Amino acid sequence: MNSKKTGVGNHRFKILAMLVFATTINYFDRSIIGVMAPILEKLFGWSNNDYANIMIAFKIAYAIGMLTMGGIIDKMGTKKGYMLAIGIWSFFGMTHALVVQEINIFNISVTSVGLFAIARFGLGFGESGHFPAAQKTVAEWFPKKDRAFATGLFNAATSIGAIAAPFVVGWVVDDVTGAGWQIPFLITGGLSAIWVILWIKVYSRPEDSEKLTKEEFAYINSDSEPESNEKIAWVKVLPMRQTWAFATAKITDAVWWFYLFWGAKYLTSTFGINIHDIGIPFLIMYLLADGGSIGGGWISGAFMNKGWSINKARKMTLLICAIVVLPVSYVAFTDNQWVAIVLIGIAAAGHQAWSANIFTLVSDVFPKKAVASVTGIGGMIGAVAGIISDKALGRVLDSAGNTGYFWAFLLAGSCYLVILGFVHLLMPKMTPLDENLNLVKE
Repeated sequence: MNSKKTGVGNHRFKILAMLVFATTINYFDRSIIGVMAPILEKLFGWSNNDYANIMIAFKIAYAIGMLTMGGIIDKMGTKKGYMLAIGIWSFFGMTHALVVQEINIFNISVTSVGLFAIARFGLGFGESGHFPAAQKTVAEWFPKKDRAFATGLFNAATSIGAIAAPFVVGWVVDDVTGAGWQIPFLITGGLSAIWVILWIKVYSRPEDSEKLTKEEFAYINSDSEPESNEKIAWVKVLPMRQTWAFATAKITDAVWWFYLFWGAKYLTSTFGINIHDIGIPFLIMYLLADGGSIGGGWISGAFMNKGWSINKARKMTLLICAIVVLPVSYVAFTDNQWVAIVLIGIAAAGHQAWSANIFTLVSDVFPKKAVASVTGIGGMIGAVAGIISDKALGRVLDSAGNTGYFWAFLLAGSCYLVILGFVHLLMPKMTPLDENLNLVKE
């Protein structure tokens, strides 16, 4: 990934910087409600089950969007598809600020739960386009040996957004009255407008870019086969074992969303941490997550540079990640808030390293023109897993108190090893597919 070393130019890193910026906006937008959950629950009188239903609305739309937006992006192309996604999520992100306690629509009374659910649904549909578009961009602009590291870099920006959210919320929102709660939802609109302007100016496909040297273009395509412009429908990749290997790995999204959307509620209800003090715990957790995202991408690349096959390098890295996550199960047994925070942070690091590598499984195996579609299918499965876990956790918390968190952390720590076993069974060799989805002969 060192341009000076390879002597090929560095325009691909400008494209990567745009992915980092988009991911930061995405996760700032996504994280706000989780940080403000204790305040919003008091303002609007929500139960844990109400909050779970609002989160589920996001994930239902995310699941639908993942199944459709990936295919739309593959058909529209990365430039237009990405702009469509960020436009949708920005609009609905700002509509959160319009929610009131109750409103009559066509003589039907809609409460704050319903209004937030509508806003979250639109947000989830738009945000579902981010990772398919971002991963497709990486597949277009980086060779296979660099994709995990590139993915790790932009994926690390999820933590930048998650870290920024509590500090911005703590700065502009009153922790007693909740005054100013609308402002954080409006900030992302301005950030998104800046991104769109820059994206129009910076992005083009490598083969169409006037800023790309011949040497950098050759480097980008150094380990990829030429492809035609013919599109691949998502229904063609849906029944493939390779698709479901990735989709199975994405079940762990439910764990990441648990940290993101329920983390502040857990720290508040268990340790009494308020909205102004939540910034430092989030900073610790997500800085560790950042390190995992970047490190996880680097490790698999280092293994490949040693001569390991892609199959061995990726799966060994995933095994390391699964082992790193295991200690988070101890959070269920500790009453020390800093031990809990650090263990969650280490687990988040393991998850982000895992995430950086499972995203690259798609571009390792599938042709570039199918990457967004396969990523979308996997994201849908991750969203469905999140829906199930949200509903279960909300009900247990309302009926049995913090016992729900006990089981949530036990499952969060143990599921990665089990899931990795299924991934290996579904895709034991990770043999690449050609542009017609046939196995490439070794």
